[in-house]
Amino acid sequence: MMRHMLALALLLPCGAQAQSAVDRTEPPALPAAPRMVLPAVASSRLGNGIALRVVPQHELPLVQVTMTVAGGSRLDGAEPGIASFMSRMLTEGAGGKDANTLQSELAFLGATLSAGTTWDAFVVLLNVPKRSLGAALDLMADVVQRPAFASTDVRRQRALRAAGILQRRDQPNALASLAFNAIVFPAGHPYHNPADGDSASTARLDSARIRAFHARTFVPSRAKFFVVGDIEVAEAATLVGSRFGTWSAGAQPVAMQPVTVTARRNAANTILLIDKPGAAQSVISIGAPGVSRLSADYAALVVMNTLLGESFSSRLNSNLRETKGYTYGIGSQFDWSPVPGAFRIGSGVRTDVTDSSLIEIFREVKLLQDTRVDATELARGKAYVALAVPGDFETNGQIAGQLVGLDAFGLPLTSISEFITKVNAVTAADVQRVARTYLPANRATIVVVGDLAKIRAGIAALKLGAITELDAAAVTK
Repeated sequence: MMRHMLALALLLPCGAQAQSAVDRTEPPALPAAPRMVLPAVASSRLGNGIALRVVPQHELPLVQVTMTVAGGSRLDGAEPGIASFMSRMLTEGAGGKDANTLQSELAFLGATLSAGTTWDAFVVLLNVPKRSLGAALDLMADVVQRPAFASTDVRRQRALRAAGILQRRDQPNALASLAFNAIVFPAGHPYHNPADGDSASTARLDSARIRAFHARTFVPSRAKFFVVGDIEVAEAATLVGSRFGTWSAGAQPVAMQPVTVTARRNAANTILLIDKPGAAQSVISIGAPGVSRLSADYAALVVMNTLLGESFSSRLNSNLRETKGYTYGIGSQFDWSPVPGAFRIGSGVRTDVTDSSLIEIFREVKLLQDTRVDATELARGKAYVALAVPGDFETNGQIAGQLVGLDAFGLPLTSISEFITKVNAVTAADVQRVARTYLPANRATIVVVGDLAKIRAGIAALKLGAITELDAAAVTK
């Protein structure tokens, strides 16, 4: 007992002194952020010219192998959805193994293998313990070079896709996205059609079509490997090269045609309404053609959009969610793609405040254009962007993802440091300038999916622009 009292007596003066030295009316000052050190990237080429990028990361005995093949859904041409369907079929059987056998062998190796398609590339992802890398690469080589495309599997996946397309008619978010893309990106633009196609194009899919499309699009001249993990470049070149170094094209590749159709820029606001009788909420999508990722304004645009709708504490979310209670969440984003995507603001709001939500959204856009942000808000936005960058390099998969994303624009990994520097240099004048230049305050495409019997009159009364009603069945086809 005496020892405890003595210890308390000794601690009290020190504690009291420490407490009196802290000014609790002011938040603690943050030290300067440490300089970010980016991992080193080693480059090599396989015998057939395939590019190889390697980032050694020896903290854990894991390896991430990401293969990209330029093309993706922009190669669909007259067959919308065939690219994404083909990539979906890659892991349904390959190298004489059916899907169950393939997945069983991957599980035994502790590996995961998946394939997918973006608008601009095919992507195959392998994550595996280092000790199983060779055997897992054998399976990856089968998937890439020797997929089965069995007729029974194609018919099953085709039926699943057809059912999913029909279900979109009951999904307001899907309807809003489809209608928005179809209007902003005219026919002939790679973003005009949904990546999974439509009912008519899906019905035409068969094993022969998929096999022929694969032979003309999965070609080594367009392939690149990004390897991150417990490995050095020489070992990676040997392991990958022994499985992919003799890979050759099986047919004349599909031509990578330049995009000649441009996104549509409205002369005035255009409103598209899709009826969803009885809906408890309205889905709103507002936007316009976006900006090139290589724009000199990229850093300023990222900061501006962070303040507008990218972060939880953004102006749109603080207003419509926190203050008004109209929605569970609202956000805005730029689609950064090699072929510039769109800028859009999206949210689901209560039916009875659909018109009020539109008022508040456009109010926030105009406020950002008309009034410069104050120093505190600007500093918060810049810190949100710059300090989040290291979080994109925590895992092998994230590092590989950054390499793939930058490579799509021809940018080196060092551009990340340059981006942080540019973000820290963004001024309030920069934010206002890009808001005025790029945000669609008076030339937006506005799509609303909801119960038109309850919301149409209120939207019309706002006089935001001409109104057109679309049928859900026509949008989904």
